[in-house]
Amino acid sequence: MSAEAQFETAVPSKKAKVFAFPAPSSTRRVDFSKLAGGVARSVIPPLVVVLLLLLIWQIACSTPGSSLPPPSVVWEQAGELIWNPFFDYGNGDIGLAWRVFASLQRVAVGFGLAALVGVAVGAFIGQSVWAMRGLDPIFQILRTVPPLAWLPLSLAAFRDSHPSAIFVIFITAVWPVIINTAVGVRNIPNDYRNVAAILRLNPIEFFFKVMVPAAAPYIFTGLRIGIGLSWLAIVAAEMLTGGVGIGFFIWDAWNSSRLPDIIVALVYIGVVGFMLDRLVAGFGAFITRGTAAN
Repeated sequence: MSAEAQFETAVPSKKAKVFAFPAPSSTRRVDFSKLAGGVARSVIPPLVVVLLLLLIWQIACSTPGSSLPPPSVVWEQAGELIWNPFFDYGNGDIGLAWRVFASLQRVAVGFGLAALVGVAVGAFIGQSVWAMRGLDPIFQILRTVPPLAWLPLSLAAFRDSHPSAIFVIFITAVWPVIINTAVGVRNIPNDYRNVAAILRLNPIEFFFKVMVPAAAPYIFTGLRIGIGLSWLAIVAAEMLTGGVGIGFFIWDAWNSSRLPDIIVALVYIGVVGFMLDRLVAGFGAFITRGTAAN
């Protein structure tokens, strides 16, 4: 027997195995049934509650001598405010959407200033024990002052309704931002501070690279509280300062005995306030990778 024959006998031949992998799908499949189920769980319960409340409201206010209009009367008398919020007939006769935008402009300025000052002052207080002991009692007293109590002082100082309303927003929203930022800075782990000391970070680098990211959940909690207080303050301030905002619209409707218009405006205020809260909460969740309170 030849050497080649002996080698073939000693070493049996093996057939190569071929594995077939499934072709990658070009499009990612969407489970529409699961998506529809999630939407239904989020939408149907509050929708049922709203319909039930409307039914109770309709029955309770349809009796003779009722002081409040039922939903049917609100729709009949204030329907244009509901389905056409962008009308503009001139001479200040504008839809509720334009009035909301006017109020939001003041809120944006006042709340923006409160956010900047609140984070800066809160970071300073959180870093200093003596500043915390000296300023915290003062802040706790000032934050309990109602927004409208600041309005006479702001009118006396600025002598104009527009900056006065912005100041009321600022002074109302700044306190929760300061307090929550200070608490967040004081709760920064010592390991972070030690690493910053080893890396020899200057105060500016420490503020942006360590302090703000570590205290971000607390900061955005304060910002969520502040944006809600800002929206409350501007509506209350506009009732007294006038203008084209949603607050003045409610006061003017009350003087004209237009209760359906007031009810529609209250719905607008609630929806806009909810959207502002969700906006700040969503931005905070994005910045803090979901660690901020939702």
